[in-house]
Amino acid sequence: MLRSMNYGCKTIATQCLILLLGSWVPVRADEPYRPEPGKFPLAEKAKTYTGELTFVDHANRRGSLRIQGKGAFHEQAATPFALLPYATVRYHGAPADLRDIPLGTILHGRFYLPPEPQLSSVPTFHSRAFQIHFAENHAVLLEDEPSLCRREGLAWKLQEVEWDDRRNNDQWLLVARREPKDGKPGRGKAETMTVDAATRIWRGRERLLIQDLIDEGAWPEKGKQSFAGQTVLLGLRWKPTYGARFGQQDGVFNRWHISDIWLDEASIALASRQQAEEHKTLIRTRWMPALVDQVEYGKSGRATVTATLFGGMDESLYDDFKQGIRGQMSPAAANLKRGVGDHSKIQTPIEGPVVDVRKLDGETPPGSSGIQIQMKVGMVLEGFRAGGVVRIRPMSWPEPPVPREEFIKGIEDRFPSADIFSE
Repeated sequence: MLRSMNYGCKTIATQCLILLLGSWVPVRADEPYRPEPGKFPLAEKAKTYTGELTFVDHANRRGSLRIQGKGAFHEQAATPFALLPYATVRYHGAPADLRDIPLGTILHGRFYLPPEPQLSSVPTFHSRAFQIHFAENHAVLLEDEPSLCRREGLAWKLQEVEWDDRRNNDQWLLVARREPKDGKPGRGKAETMTVDAATRIWRGRERLLIQDLIDEGAWPEKGKQSFAGQTVLLGLRWKPTYGARFGQQDGVFNRWHISDIWLDEASIALASRQQAEEHKTLIRTRWMPALVDQVEYGKSGRATVTATLFGGMDESLYDDFKQGIRGQMSPAAANLKRGVGDHSKIQTPIEGPVVDVRKLDGETPPGSSGIQIQMKVGMVLEGFRAGGVVRIRPMSWPEPPVPREEFIKGIEDRFPSADIFSE
């Protein structure tokens, strides 16, 4: 992990030593892991980072994340990241796209070094004094706080809340622990976070404000109140805070802010269902992405393409892929843009029958659904090759026009390269 200028200097020195000694320099066992292009990565090699989403370029599947360091959070420069083609994004416990996540949301991610640095859409080496930048900036997973908790069986257990009486600012300090939801003892430490009048409260199908809880007597207008371990889910972001409590400066500028509180399972289930429906519509109109495993060439340009569908989608989307149906396959770029230039996407997809759908044996690697299909195509396009990315649809899915910025030639006119992240 790239932590400081010192790391950068050591890396440069190491590179110079390699150039001088050539093949005499042995490869270290702890050498940073770089996924092989065209293949799913090793799960155990991923690096984990948490930070604030500060910029999104959803059409090119990239953005910026400000992670915590030793200094004040607001002073840290954000690090650009890109999503790997098979990356999974989750919001409110459901599949999502970068366009769905509000700026300022705290995200948890798993990252790798770029598979092909020379083709990366974001800078692959960035170092600056007193800043935190990570070299493993290609994400295989990005998820918000409730998604992490639901996936790992965790919840926040509220301890107490106290009104911040130093200013008339409608701000409270909430103490909570993130622990196993099943009640087993956890090792989560007590976290102090801020809540204000804009924090959204979700209860069943209701959306409330803090004032509503005050009116019910469930929240202190002033003073302190204990919650005795009430279990909730929290949505986190970062906001400027008003200084130290009781004269202590440690950590005050790194506190998370609570944007949402889900008081019960019904409320988060509703949010998750709504997000899932949003994402299902997106995939049906953009088509399911997949990684080409093998191409068996036939006569007159025909072929049978074997591809593994990407993971992280709603199960109902995978259920639409059945043996015997007809579908269409189209080449796509690493950022999942359709490879159609400035033309309509109906000019490039190749139609054919799905001849086999199978569930692969063994452990499913990150980014993979573990579902492999075989499809016959009447013409082999450039993107139909092992390691290539394609998009596939059953003919029952719609074929609406795709926005220009999601073509291969489109938004590049505005954002031509990774230089947009340079300062």
